[in-house]
Amino acid sequence: MDDDHTETKTRPNSSESPTESPESLGSNNRTVNASPPCYSDVMSPSQTGYAKKDFMMMAPEEKLKHFDSRAQAREDNQEFDGCIQDLVRCVALTRLVYGDGHVKLAQAHARLAKAYFQLKGWGPQAQEHSALARELLPFCSSEKLEVLTCLLNIHLTQGGASLLTANLEDAESSFLEAEQVLEELHQCSGINQEEKIKTELEIYTGLSRVYRRQNRTEEALSQCEKSLQRLNDCGKQEKTCSVYRDMAAIEQDRGHLDRAIEHLSKAHAIAVSHSSEELEGAQISHSLALILSAAASEPHHNDSAERYFEQSLSAYKNSAGPQDPAFLAAQDDFCRFLLLNGQQERCVEIQKASLATKRSTFGDLSAEVADTLQLIGSVEMSEGRMKQAHRTMTKCVEIQCLLYGPQHKKTKATQKAVDMLARAPEVAERQQRQGTRKTKRHTLSASCGLDGNSMSDS
Repeated sequence: MDDDHTETKTRPNSSESPTESPESLGSNNRTVNASPPCYSDVMSPSQTGYAKKDFMMMAPEEKLKHFDSRAQAREDNQEFDGCIQDLVRCVALTRLVYGDGHVKLAQAHARLAKAYFQLKGWGPQAQEHSALARELLPFCSSEKLEVLTCLLNIHLTQGGASLLTANLEDAESSFLEAEQVLEELHQCSGINQEEKIKTELEIYTGLSRVYRRQNRTEEALSQCEKSLQRLNDCGKQEKTCSVYRDMAAIEQDRGHLDRAIEHLSKAHAIAVSHSSEELEGAQISHSLALILSAAASEPHHNDSAERYFEQSLSAYKNSAGPQDPAFLAAQDDFCRFLLLNGQQERCVEIQKASLATKRSTFGDLSAEVADTLQLIGSVEMSEGRMKQAHRTMTKCVEIQCLLYGPQHKKTKATQKAVDMLARAPEVAERQQRQGTRKTKRHTLSASCGLDGNSMSDS
């Protein structure tokens, strides 16, 4: 349905939050206030598809059904803010229709918590609504399977949200509890095999990431092995790419670069053979290039790294476009690789060509533009092109002053380079000429009566 305002897709970890006034739905219960208040479009005819008067006269059950289905439609259309607005309304209306002691209220909170986590990446809100759902469950009179299913969703969301907020002990506990509930559901025939495998993979992945961040690398790898086994058992080898990437990251943390390369090479081969999304192929090629360039003790590693860098850039360009931050980040990594391998001219050529794109993507006064100018200036300085280096570094330090302030270590380091370059004979001579020209222009302006300060009162 059409909306009165534009719906937005918000990335995970956004700092903004859609909010809803509970009074608009006739409820002032704390469970609704636990969600930030949302936009006031509840009674907008264009949003509801009904005349305003007719919508106001609708029974709460009908309104609940309407917002429930619209929330799903908005999620399908990636209108994440609007989806969460409608789920907040569903919580209030569910309480109005079913009361506090009904499992549907716990389910409504659990669904809202899952949306906060999966659609927006908002850990605290997801944890709060998961906790509310859990508090309600003991008071719900309902079928055991319905309660267990809701409890499973709560634990999965709490695990993911706790991982997001770096509460690793809670994350581990939630995933382990989810594993126990899943087994109980399976024994009661409350979940089909496909859903069981999907949930197991979510638990294994979550635990692997918890253990990795706790430096429990063997346990992290063990969870990855479980994921690989499940995916191979059900013939979904194409989905093993992400598992091999996780294993590569764990091995890289341990300093086992050869093993990391081995895992990423498997991921790359699977991505290519199963025609996975080009973006995933770009990411894997980029990771491989970085690891190979870090493990350049072997002569052939540099050649392989350059090849994978070029593959990743081509794939990023085709899938995301040349203005995408992922493409530009990979391009910068490639330039650092070129610089370390003595290909300064090629590095500067690529960086200069990227400046206009970075200005349009990140803004003229951005860290990305400043870093690019600094890299170009450093190469110009190392090649003895002092005048060009001075101009480039001066532009860089002007941006850094605005971004970080004059006392920041980055700004001070660049300013030191500018001061050093200013002492070079060719730079000093140019500045002296410019100073002379400015003095002449000022004198000419004053003699022609154009300088207001030189005019006498008469």
